[in-house]
Amino acid sequence: MNDLLSVQHIEKEFDKLNKLIRKLQDAHEESKSVTRAAAMKAIKQRMESDVDEVGMIARFIKAKIEQLDKENLTNRKKPGCGPGTGVDRSRTATTLALRKKFKDKVTEFQVVDTLAEIQERHDAVIEVERKLLELQQIFMDLAILVDAQGEMLDNIETNVSSALDHVQSGNKALHNVKTLQKKSRKWMCWTLIILLIVIAIVLVVVLTPWQSLKGV
Repeated sequence: MNDLLSVQHIEKEFDKLNKLIRKLQDAHEESKSVTRAAAMKAIKQRMESDVDEVGMIARFIKAKIEQLDKENLTNRKKPGCGPGTGVDRSRTATTLALRKKFKDKVTEFQVVDTLAEIQERHDAVIEVERKLLELQQIFMDLAILVDAQGEMLDNIETNVSSALDHVQSGNKALHNVKTLQKKSRKWMCWTLIILLIVIAIVLVVVLTPWQSLKGV
């Protein structure tokens, strides 16, 4: 009776083990489509918790199977329960079936590589996020630079317009200077001519009496 209860207890633990393994498999599949480091980290933590629980159940089942083996050896010493008897074969077959089932679950429970793969994927996602942040920073810096260059271009355009205004004003002033120079030259010529005429008149006025006196 106690042996039957032990076997039933082990079977219940196997059911728990099956559910946990399915959860781990689903989490593994979910991790393949996750692209955010936070989500990947959450899946990894959830799987690690399930793995810990699987470990507890597996150790319990293993201990129970080993206990059944010891009980089988003890039971063989009872009358009518020796090696080869129906009772011994039934107990041995049950224990072997549980042992094989446990071995199959251990084989099915290959999560070490899975967790390592998730860790690699998690690291890869973190690296991608880091590069995306760097790229975002580059774009922000570029945007700031473009804005700054835009302001600079606006200032340059303003300065160019101002310079053009100054150039136009300078050209106008230069034109006025040239006009004044032309007028100055013209007045200088007239002044020189008038001066020559005045000198000629003075010479005539001065020399005429002198010539008259000389003739007397």
